[in-house]
Amino acid sequence: MAASAKRRRGWRKRLGALARFTGALVIVGGLYSAFSPSLYAQESEANAIDSEAVKGQELYDTSCITCHGDNGEGVEGRGPSLIGVGSAAVEFQVNTGRMPMAAQGAQAPRTDYPVFTEEEAAWLGAYIEYLGGGAGTPDDLDAMVEEADVAEGGELYRVNCSSCHGYAGGGGALSSGAHAPSLEGVSNEEIYQAMLTGPQNMPVFADNELTPEQKAELIAYVQYLVNEDRDPGGVFTLGRFGPATEGLAIFLVGMTALLLTTLWIAGKS
Repeated sequence: MAASAKRRRGWRKRLGALARFTGALVIVGGLYSAFSPSLYAQESEANAIDSEAVKGQELYDTSCITCHGDNGEGVEGRGPSLIGVGSAAVEFQVNTGRMPMAAQGAQAPRTDYPVFTEEEAAWLGAYIEYLGGGAGTPDDLDAMVEEADVAEGGELYRVNCSSCHGYAGGGGALSSGAHAPSLEGVSNEEIYQAMLTGPQNMPVFADNELTPEQKAELIAYVQYLVNEDRDPGGVFTLGRFGPATEGLAIFLVGMTALLLTTLWIAGKS
């Protein structure tokens, strides 16, 4: 009898332990089921970003590594470091056809036939941002420009940009063979990226100097300025170079008219 009771107590202990173990498994499984979807979503998002950087690395290794180095550290006499420049700088240089640069010169010229598509430029930007971080372009930039104050943008343009790009956005010559390009036909993204990254001789207008909203106002004014449908000069645009050429034209026309009038009066007398 004692041995039988002892065996029953042993079985009860085993069954109790099994029940506790099963309950623990149920609790752990429930918690895992509750939190695993968000973990999978985060993992999927990270993998998507990584996949863009991987594609960008493949393009970088075939087209950029010679001048900018194995890890974007730059090569002396060939290309600067890309650490910290961010996706905005990469997309500006690649989408405008300035990079890859055909030959070393005072300034990388804009071309109408970029080597890479906009999607490939975004991949390159993702890889460079992965290497060292940096600034990017706002996703809602076009909406910001639509809502911006054009008059405020005009004030900002005259103070910060007109000395190089001209009062009418036609561009101008700089020192050492460089030049400030015309702003006609330039997209909102390109202007924002140029202000944010300061390509070549252009100064950098970081967010602590011009806020994103001020940059949008300046872009709105530039697009208003170079809009061919809004030309107060009509067919006589005088190259859209600003008040200097307009003043010269007025002086020459006025002086010629005055001289002819003087000669006509002298002939009559």
